[in-house]
Amino acid sequence: MTANTNGRDPASLELSPDDMRAMGEEVVRRSVAHLASLSTMPSRGSYDDIDALCRSLREGPPEDGAPLDALLDPLFYDCIPRSFTTPGPGYMAYIPGGGLYPAALADFIADTTNRFTGIWQAAPALVQLEANALDWLREWMQFPAGARGLFTTGGSMANFNAILCARERLLGLDIRPGTLYVSSQSHHSIVKAARLAGIAHDRVRMIPVDDHYRIRVDLLEAAIAGDRADGLRPFMVVSNAGTTNTGAIDPMQSVGAIAARERMWHHVDGAYGGFFHMVPELRPLLAGLSQADSLTLDPHKGMFMPYGTGALLVRDGEALRAVHASSAGYLPDNQLEFYDPAQYGPDLSRGYPGLRVWLAVKLFGSARFRAAVAEKRELAVWGAEQVARIPGIAMDAMPQLSLFAFHLEGPALPSLEAQNAATRNLMERVTLRGKVMLTGAQVGPRYVGRVCVLSFRTRRAQMETCVQHIGEAAAEILAGAGSASAARK
Repeated sequence: MTANTNGRDPASLELSPDDMRAMGEEVVRRSVAHLASLSTMPSRGSYDDIDALCRSLREGPPEDGAPLDALLDPLFYDCIPRSFTTPGPGYMAYIPGGGLYPAALADFIADTTNRFTGIWQAAPALVQLEANALDWLREWMQFPAGARGLFTTGGSMANFNAILCARERLLGLDIRPGTLYVSSQSHHSIVKAARLAGIAHDRVRMIPVDDHYRIRVDLLEAAIAGDRADGLRPFMVVSNAGTTNTGAIDPMQSVGAIAARERMWHHVDGAYGGFFHMVPELRPLLAGLSQADSLTLDPHKGMFMPYGTGALLVRDGEALRAVHASSAGYLPDNQLEFYDPAQYGPDLSRGYPGLRVWLAVKLFGSARFRAAVAEKRELAVWGAEQVARIPGIAMDAMPQLSLFAFHLEGPALPSLEAQNAATRNLMERVTLRGKVMLTGAQVGPRYVGRVCVLSFRTRRAQMETCVQHIGEAAAEILAGAGSASAARK
């Protein structure tokens, strides 16, 4: 079936209801079959001859349409499998997401009905559903009723908008003297976002961390005092609610107290760990999060949404409105009673990201999301306890949330360089077994292996496989290193 079914009218892009139904059913059939086979797929697809494949895909715009099957076949058979199996149950690399199926249905509805949700007046009821979803985030994070937010494409854009709010509120037009403080373990997107917001790299202070990879509060205070003495204007500090490298949680209460005393903006990057706060029993782990001036969240992580679903909450909603509110002669007058996306974010024309969250929460209910998030921490704690017992494994970070880090060491690995190489080898060997994908991270001079449990499809069986494969691969590497060391002697 080609997309142009009306040969008598070459200018028409319309499809008949039967054609649309048949095309939709074919896409759904293939997509559901793909999801059903995730548990049998390798955790990382083959990259053999991937350069050649990519070169073969280069082409100019086609003059004539092609049948749908001819397009779907290479997409599902050649392109999609040649990638990380990010929605799979064994994906414990980086920070997993998941991609809930109802969210895909929400995107289909949003794209086919194609209503404009950039301003309230164009689709009031639809915008209200998105406002509801943002209010649910606000409630779970225990932000006040006056807080406002927006859905973004991810944590990077949420961090960017938070820096804009802080810059406008505390620096005004004189931004050059402003200084911003992050830990050495903060996500690189914060420094990038600061640059985009006009805060040059020489005004971003990297504060060292303690033995648990948390920001050193004493060094933060010293850096602020030093900058004030030099005539600069400290205006913002960022805490981490779970770092990407080791899952570390900064002492947010202490950082927040410093920010309040110094009249600075306290932003929490909760892209990875923020959603653990929706579980009441886990809130003590994230003490101070709910008092922040702003908070980055990634529903495509802790709420298992498809990639491209980020969010920002700002305690003083008027600060977010002040930096984004605008008007134009062709737009309706702004109204103040109802949430209006264009008044709280940079976009006018936009998709409808809130429907993903709204539909999934309405279908499953909050309780199931809380249970799923809590389970991921339980699995990580169990997995870390098992991995810590494996000969040759040294734990660098036990899970505060659902991520733990470790490295390989032993008599046959006497140097840091040898341990780093062995740990990289360990990550690759486990991944090559095809059931679990792991990645590591460079943390100062040490390379650590990581296990991050945050896919809704990861259950106890996958964690048991992960522990088994780490143990077997570690034994192989240490045996080989021992033999090589003996041979050198």
